[in-house]
Amino acid sequence: MDVNLILFKKDGSQKTFPMPSDLTVIGRRQDCDLCIPLMSVSRKHCQIIVNNDTLKIRDLKSRNGTYLNGKRIDEATAKSGDYLKIGSLTFLLQIDGQPKKIVPPEMPPQKPPKKGKPQPEAKTVAEQDSFAELEFDESDSGLTELEDL
Repeated sequence: MDVNLILFKKDGSQKTFPMPSDLTVIGRRQDCDLCIPLMSVSRKHCQIIVNNDTLKIRDLKSRNGTYLNGKRIDEATAKSGDYLKIGSLTFLLQIDGQPKKIVPPEMPPQKPPKKGKPQPEAKTVAEQDSFAELEFDESDSGLTELEDL
């Protein structure tokens, strides 16, 4: 099974991260398989486990949680096209090249506006996840690919 995480960047572009093995640890520490040097990501945040034709995501007691398709999980089975949120980053799971069309997730419908207060326009998750307010953890050098976030 060929698994890729496709990151939706704040500028609208995407970056693909192939999973290096059947057990991939994602977190802020340099010894993680995928190091994300953002303060919203725990030192050891979650694991992606590939076992035969099954893909499992396991949260490693992260502070901000691991979300699959908008729902906080402890452990869940994932499939191609699912959205994975780690800290403030949103990824699409691509398995064996599927899905071919890569689109950012849609935000859930908003409640009707209250009288007298104008509501801002709905934003996609990619637009909502502004990286400007995030603090980089200077103690971890991380992936140079993430520096342009």
